[in-house]
Amino acid sequence: MSSLVPPFTLDTATQKVRLAEDGWNSRDPERVSLVYTPDSRWRNRAEFIAGRAEIVAFLTRKWAKELDYRLIKEIWAFTDNRIAVRFAYEWHDDSGNWFRSYGNENWEFDAAGLMQRRFACINDLPIREKERKYHWPLGRRPDDHPGLTELGL
Repeated sequence: MSSLVPPFTLDTATQKVRLAEDGWNSRDPERVSLVYTPDSRWRNRAEFIAGRAEIVAFLTRKWAKELDYRLIKEIWAFTDNRIAVRFAYEWHDDSGNWFRSYGNENWEFDAAGLMQRRFACINDLPIREKERKYHWPLGRRPDDHPGLTELGL
């Protein structure tokens, strides 16, 4: 993984995006928090988060609400130590209402490849269960499952 440090190439930035997707699909807040610097700063929707402890608390709340969460991320652009990503994830609430959440993230990394800043803008679209596009078992998206572009998202 040492090759996934800035400055990024298209290949290393794409790998970084897939690793982030895999981590978030694990729905393991502790595991996910370790790819961020100890003092990482986030803006997620209207919430401002600082440091790994707040990241773990945020993700714990998120995945307690967003049930059967499945995420796909796709690289949009990159430069030396920054990556821009678009994503969509599907989930349902405790009443069985399904949503597809669309968003964009801007990431900035330190020299060791840990994310030090994350800015996310997200919108939730109510969908019917039959409109779902993500049907893989919970966890990592299979390599042969279509990405956002292939799904027309």
